[in-house]
Amino acid sequence: HAAMALDKAGYEVVIFDNLSTGHEEFMHFGKGVVGDLADKNALTDLFDRHDFAAVMHFAAHAYVGESVFEPAKYYRNNVVNTLNLLEVMKAHDVGCFIFSSTCATYGDPVQLPITETHPQNPVNPYGRTKLAVEWMLRDFDRAYGMKYCALRYFNAAGAAPQEMNAGIGEIHTPETHLIPLVLQAALDPGKTVKVFGTDYDTRDGSCIRDYVHVCDLADAHILSMERLFAGEASTVYNLGNGDGYSVKEVIDCAAKVTGRDIAVQASPRREGDPATLVGNAEKARHELGWKQNFSSLDAIIGTAWDWEQSLG
Repeated sequence: HAAMALDKAGYEVVIFDNLSTGHEEFMHFGKGVVGDLADKNALTDLFDRHDFAAVMHFAAHAYVGESVFEPAKYYRNNVVNTLNLLEVMKAHDVGCFIFSSTCATYGDPVQLPITETHPQNPVNPYGRTKLAVEWMLRDFDRAYGMKYCALRYFNAAGAAPQEMNAGIGEIHTPETHLIPLVLQAALDPGKTVKVFGTDYDTRDGSCIRDYVHVCDLADAHILSMERLFAGEASTVYNLGNGDGYSVKEVIDCAAKVTGRDIAVQASPRREGDPATLVGNAEKARHELGWKQNFSSLDAIIGTAWDWEQSLG
């Protein structure tokens, strides 16, 4: 989605992906290069062949549960491989880096909504690897003048609207995100959506999360990059809606959007799930002029539903 937004804005795009979780058929907004951040020779060759103005980095492992049981995999890819990328950027004098960070760097909230000044105390290896990169970026800025924006997403959701004919959307194996799981259950009456915890101190007992549309996230990446091009200092931004929706509210909204019954199963809480995670994105709105085109849950789920149906 970021490549699509960049292409639409007139930028030349090169996508570097090892396709371990990506999809080659989605690499049609720009030039696709298959390669791995672990291979510094491949990275060096890539940077030798192109005069890059900026790098947007999305290539992290991102399953929280997996990170607990396979932390080495997460530190190797999310931290060591990012260091490879930064070193090759430095060697080629590329000084603009847009980092896909996460609200998981905050850990359990001590205040809501969460602002960028909230303490960062991640509770899982995934969040710790993202925080390690944020610290690395601060040090690279201080030592080498490499400018960055770290974008701390809340829950990315949705897909490019059908009228764009983009042919891109959310496909994960395994799928762990709530909205696609709910929509897959809407498509298949044999599937059940598990609600992990129904006794939280929330309005309906289920967890509350902040959902932000993927196209709005992509717009924020371009705005952040252009802010650095204009000579502004490195910084961080929360990217979220500022509105929280419970698991049960997401399921109810999906049932309304799809017009289908969705089977639900109450399940025990998952360890480490905070009751509520809602972000404050006023800094991005004020400094970047970031505006959300898909702010309502209905609109977010509607685009995701169109995508799920298109998969057949």
